[in-house]
Amino acid sequence: MDFVTALFVFMLATFIGMDVIRRVSRLLHTPLMSLTNAISAIAIVGAIILAGPQHDQTSTILGAIAVFASTTNIISGFLITDRMLKMFKKKEPGQ
Repeated sequence: MDFVTALFVFMLATFIGMDVIRRVSRLLHTPLMSLTNAISAIAIVGAIILAGPQHDQTSTILGAIAVFASTTNIISGFLITDRMLKMFKKKEPGQ
């Protein structure tokens, strides 16, 4: 696949993903975050393979950036989900 085709697929996937996410109800935010975390976990595996030593320096740098971005997304997703779930817990008297 050449660069222009790969760029077209990436842009198309981005716009379709944004449209799908925009139409999701706010009640489904937490399950959607869990799905996003799972997708980011898959992206980390691909990024680790891309950052491997058998590729050129550009691929290694881009793979390292992808690992960092996916890891940040997973951690922040879990923190946001945890905070949202704490909002629905009943507070005990005296707290």
